[in-house]
Amino acid sequence: MSATNNRRASVTFSTVLRSAPHGSTGDRTMPPAIPTPIYRHAAPSGPWPWMDFDTDTDITLNRDNTPASPGVADSQSWRGYPETLFGNWKPDQVKRSKMLSNCSELDMCLVHWLDVLTDGTFTVLDEEGRDQTSRVTPERINEFWELLQTPRPPNIRVRALFVDNLSMSVLQMLGTRYNIEPFFFSSSLNWIPSHYQEELRPGKGDHITITLPFMRTMQNPVTRPPSPTTPGSVGSTLSQHISTGMSFSLVLRPLFAKVFQDEHQIIDTQAALSLSCGNILLLDLLAIHMVRSEDSSTIISYHPSSSLRRPSPKRLHSLVYRAGQSVYWQKIFAQSKDPTFLFLAILWYALYAWDQAFESLYTHINWLESQVLLTNNINLTRKLHIIQAHLLHYQSLLQDFQKSVEFLHKTPNPAMDSDQYSADERKDTMELMARECANLLSEIGRLESRRLLQSSRLKNVMDLAFATVNIEDSKHMRDLTEATVRDSGAMKQIAYLTMIFLPASFTATVFGMNVTEVTGQAGQESLVRYIAVALSLTCATSWLVVACHSQSQFIAPDSTLVRRVGWPVFYVLKKFNDRWRQKSLPRFQNIV
Repeated sequence: MSATNNRRASVTFSTVLRSAPHGSTGDRTMPPAIPTPIYRHAAPSGPWPWMDFDTDTDITLNRDNTPASPGVADSQSWRGYPETLFGNWKPDQVKRSKMLSNCSELDMCLVHWLDVLTDGTFTVLDEEGRDQTSRVTPERINEFWELLQTPRPPNIRVRALFVDNLSMSVLQMLGTRYNIEPFFFSSSLNWIPSHYQEELRPGKGDHITITLPFMRTMQNPVTRPPSPTTPGSVGSTLSQHISTGMSFSLVLRPLFAKVFQDEHQIIDTQAALSLSCGNILLLDLLAIHMVRSEDSSTIISYHPSSSLRRPSPKRLHSLVYRAGQSVYWQKIFAQSKDPTFLFLAILWYALYAWDQAFESLYTHINWLESQVLLTNNINLTRKLHIIQAHLLHYQSLLQDFQKSVEFLHKTPNPAMDSDQYSADERKDTMELMARECANLLSEIGRLESRRLLQSSRLKNVMDLAFATVNIEDSKHMRDLTEATVRDSGAMKQIAYLTMIFLPASFTATVFGMNVTEVTGQAGQESLVRYIAVALSLTCATSWLVVACHSQSQFIAPDSTLVRRVGWPVFYVLKKFNDRWRQKSLPRFQNIV
């Protein structure tokens, strides 16, 4: 084992400076939204990887698609991955999946090693007490390939590799060395949930893959308090601007604009959710591939980069090592030799992250509820709808989590059927796996119940917000009705005053008429002609108003033009017929 560790140490070297990725200490922007999953490209059961029928018009028969033998492992055989091992993965499909193009060749790739020995103990150090971490650079890639080819000591039950900032060369090396389906790398890079089994060899082993998105919480990079001593931080920039005489409000305005940017965001469940407690909820990913064999198994945890999006490989490496120090899990690894339990232990990381996320979300819902009770602001309903949309999205993610655990339970290790294990060991392992999967499924059910509880509480807050708004609207309507009543009272007073002055106005108008009966002078108009003209104009005006009115007691709404023009005649005939029916109906009833 010392030779192996010496080789491993030869790949290490000092870290070089490079530009910090998104999520570094000085970055104060929100993490970008993840792409929408393309589920048809999730698993190798799909015969056309990364092909779209609407764009791939040139689909021709190619007889040279025979995959290369996975047993060949020379010093440069890994450079042709994945096409050399999987002939149906052509360069165009590899390019479309972004499996290789999104991997950097200039940066350093870190590989953190963890070994589980045959006695169930965990180790991250070699025999000389050195950390088993490989630092792979473009100048030392061949040494890492030789390290992967080095036979393992016989006392290692399972080896876990946590890859940080996965480079294209390391991806091709791992894929070639362990004959990994390219779907593992393409699904994790494109955030596609998947779980599948392949390379099944009864009594020998298999390959299992789980790509699991989950929610976790982190501090909001926009509202994070800056460090005044950090070069390039907001605090240092602010002090520089103030020292040069710039207005304080001009410096803070862009910061507050970023803080309240969620007021204008669309409801995107793939984006991070800002919370009032100063945290955000964002999607994360566990991408794990396991090669199970009867001698020594391998687990590969895929981490393209150490950004805010993914759990830090070093942190996940430390947490898995701590799981091996747990008394409970020590008993499990001592009782069963199935390496799948290490895979199951890693899935608990997602459950812990989910639980912390729901705790932060609970605090945020409490704050929104208090704001609804205090402010009666209808704009808060939009924030409530955003959280409700995310909760609905979380339901599908928890279902994927549950399916992944059930898949692990229903996919036993074929290597346990070999002659190395007795029937009692296989039985104990199956019972132990069923118990531990049931424990994890029970916790997932608790998370779903918590999600339903928060969704119901959120709906109750939304109903409260709408009820409060309706109450306020009712108050406004009541005030409007009272104002209308006051206005009607004023109109009545005006009508009373008009009734008082109307006789005097009429008398003054009559006495001012130039007619013979009033003035006593001959040759002027007579009163009879005045009355005739006035009555004619009054009748014509009344006839025109009723004929043009859409709703009236004299005309039906669906009346024709003839009935509207001759409405006085038809109205009189109708009244006559109604009176005749009233008189004739008792007589008809007596006869009957």
